[in-house]
Amino acid sequence: MSTMKLTLLTDFYELTMMQGYFKCGMHQKVVFDAFYRRNPDDGGYAICAGLDQVIDYVKRLTFSKEDIDYLRSLNTFDEDFLQYLADFHFSGDIYAIPEGTVIFPREPLVKVVAPIMEAQLMETAILNIINHQCLIATKAARVCYAAKGDGIMEFGLRRAQGPDAGTYGARAAVIGGCIGTSNVLTGQLFDVPVLGTHAHSWIMSFPDEYTAFKKYAEYYPDNCVLLVDTYDTLRSGVPNAIRVFTEMKAKGWKPKKYGIRLDSGDLAYLTKKARKMLDDAGFADASIAASSDLDEYVIQSLKSQGACIDSWGVGTNLITSKNTPAFGGVYKLAAIEGPDGSLIPKIKLSENTDKITNPGNKQVWRIYDRQYHKIRADLISMDDEVFDPEQDLIIFDPKETWKKTKIKAGTYDLRPLLVPIFKNGECVYESPSVLEIRDICTREKDSLWDETKRFVNPHEMYVDLSDKLYKIKADLLEELSMKALQSE
Repeated sequence: MSTMKLTLLTDFYELTMMQGYFKCGMHQKVVFDAFYRRNPDDGGYAICAGLDQVIDYVKRLTFSKEDIDYLRSLNTFDEDFLQYLADFHFSGDIYAIPEGTVIFPREPLVKVVAPIMEAQLMETAILNIINHQCLIATKAARVCYAAKGDGIMEFGLRRAQGPDAGTYGARAAVIGGCIGTSNVLTGQLFDVPVLGTHAHSWIMSFPDEYTAFKKYAEYYPDNCVLLVDTYDTLRSGVPNAIRVFTEMKAKGWKPKKYGIRLDSGDLAYLTKKARKMLDDAGFADASIAASSDLDEYVIQSLKSQGACIDSWGVGTNLITSKNTPAFGGVYKLAAIEGPDGSLIPKIKLSENTDKITNPGNKQVWRIYDRQYHKIRADLISMDDEVFDPEQDLIIFDPKETWKKTKIKAGTYDLRPLLVPIFKNGECVYESPSVLEIRDICTREKDSLWDETKRFVNPHEMYVDLSDKLYKIKADLLEELSMKALQSE
């Protein structure tokens, strides 16, 4: 859910283009695709997130009197166009890949089919929302993969780039696999678990560490995780924690959760020593949590060193996706309505083949290996195409067009990824809860081959074109190339 109406969350040129279309009398239907070109962190996949906020944005997409007055003050827009905006509402269709789904470069994540002015206006907000939440959900998925089943707690709010990034970023992190967040507002808005115990300031506020631990244990006996690195982890922190646990145990204490947390130092060395101290004292079921500038690479390294850590608090590097701070999604025109009402495919050319777009009104299909139930490839087709898994399927590489692959009949299954979200301006999709989306994401990640999930040189998943789409694209490239030659 959102607390803010985002109509004017748009780039100025979207509005100037809208007025230009309005003056030209252009009201025809178009198709725009939102997609991205490269996985974050040079990974093998990404996670789709942000659709729920897009839905909320579209539902609220109207211009208030204050919006119109502000636009009038810019001395750019004519009164007849401003009147059009005053009556504006979305009337088109939107298709999207559901949140939590594994996604790959170049495939449409959101497809808008609407009158040109409506579709143009939505570009900035859709990209702003999808780019951010896909980025953080993907980072969370990578961090969770490194932890190999240990709980990952999202702890990044104070380092996020503002309240919205912290709140929606925490939501995306839970979608990607985190067990919860320290962000209480995210917990309230999206009904996800909130987590956390105390900071060093709690310890420092008391005469000594033991007293601080004892008071905390008295007040929160069922969630007693003590931060042991304020002064000296092994000489003071862990011994004082053990002392408090021993005293509480003697009183019949049976906590739901207890243990220690470390936020500094050599986490591999310290946690192994702390684990032995806890075990020797009879607290083998005490958990050890760690924080301290963690990311997937640090966690992977600590795991390989045998660090005795049961859960991980990940902050800055997760909520900002520090290594790859932007997702790079784009929003491109793919088709425009012709005089007869049909959609005419459009293509954007570039000297960089990665930036040549795929034309037309499209669907995305996920191809699964029938034997192993893993993703074999994704297929981008025209929207009206159907495929029979009991027939051979030929798919074409979109860049190296001489490459094609035959998938034999009976060895694969298909699932369409783009589902209806809005029809004729009305929302027809019911969003799952965030925790339900996290479960979807877990199943989606299980459908990836391990070679795609590895961090170093992951296998690049095929995102290929159908025969029909390949031919349409090739014909458009040839047509535009001939026009360029004739103009020389």
